[in-house]
Amino acid sequence: MKKTTLFILLFTAYSLVAQDKFFTNTGTINFEASVPLFEEIKAVNRQVAIVLEPRTSTFICTVIIKDFRFKLDLMQEHFNENYMESDRYPKAVFKGKIEKFDLKDINEVEKEYLIHGKLVVRGKSKQIAVKALIKKMGDGIQIISDFPIQIADFNIQIPSRIASKISETANTELTGIIRTDNAGYLTLK
Repeated sequence: MKKTTLFILLFTAYSLVAQDKFFTNTGTINFEASVPLFEEIKAVNRQVAIVLEPRTSTFICTVIIKDFRFKLDLMQEHFNENYMESDRYPKAVFKGKIEKFDLKDINEVEKEYLIHGKLVVRGKSKQIAVKALIKKMGDGIQIISDFPIQIADFNIQIPSRIASKISETANTELTGIIRTDNAGYLTLK
């Protein structure tokens, strides 16, 4: 009887702790910095780590730069070596707080929230505010956020001979379904 009671208490405590964070390492970021009449500049990264701590309304998103995939290998090489310097700056991180977030208010109806936080790209940080659509989906929470990134804000140098072929703004979309199970957890530092 004592062992059964202890087991139930431990299981309940573990279940409560597991609810402290929602996470995934299979979020997706798409970005595009194309301009009309020139080569399409688009990439996707499907290995994005996302953490949501409902108790503190903290939202963290970490992206490994080399995990972006382009249509052309040469474009991917230039992106990593010349523009993002991904050996020197291997990841980008956004950490913020979701305004007026309460887990009890999340249901199957999509709601718009504002997230204020700090985006760090190439060692440069900038305070930004992004809109996010959040809703309950199955056993998790879906987050979708579109936000523009100004290339100049992060000291990304584009050679003048090709500057007209690349947008000054990278339109970025984050999508992820975060869950409380341990299947996709990635520790962020």
